[in-house]
Amino acid sequence: MKRVILLFTPPPQWRLAVIIMLGAIGGLGLYAAYSSKALSYLSDSPETCVNCHIMAPQYATWQHSSHREVANCNDCHVPHDNIFRTYYFKAMDGSRHATMFTLRLEPQNIFIKEAGVNVVQENCVRCHSNLITDSKLLTQTSVFHDKFKDRLCWDCHREVPHGRVRSLSSTPYARVPMLPSPVPQWIKNLTNN
Repeated sequence: MKRVILLFTPPPQWRLAVIIMLGAIGGLGLYAAYSSKALSYLSDSPETCVNCHIMAPQYATWQHSSHREVANCNDCHVPHDNIFRTYYFKAMDGSRHATMFTLRLEPQNIFIKEAGVNVVQENCVRCHSNLITDSKLLTQTSVFHDKFKDRLCWDCHREVPHGRVRSLSSTPYARVPMLPSPVPQWIKNLTNN
């Protein structure tokens, strides 16, 4: 154990520089977490989704949908079968989104990825299972269900809950919550003088 500690201990002439460098990296990391509102992604608040401006059309169309009263973004877009899968999915999807938005790789038109398609389909069935297994409904439409059992729910229910949103320009006058500035007040005060 002592040998391992000695291996990672810098020579005396470098210790101050290493401490300053690690402090700067740690400080930048903490500021990045603060300015990106990283902790907000642990919540289920729909406003979290508009931390990035590119999600404004999805937020606006959800807000005008029937799902707004009963479901938030995570109810549809995150798995709910166990807590480990829920947070694993949130971490993987969130890190992909963060990387794309940080490196400016976001597409103009947003399409759900395969993993997200499976999760949303699972959640449609989870919430609407009473409609899918209603014997009266199934007897009236059994031919329909047999014929289309491999289709996704939104193949037919295309307008739920986001409508035909494709890009920022599809909802140019969408009203979404105004995000607070990530710049601390003390820095604003310095720049205003």
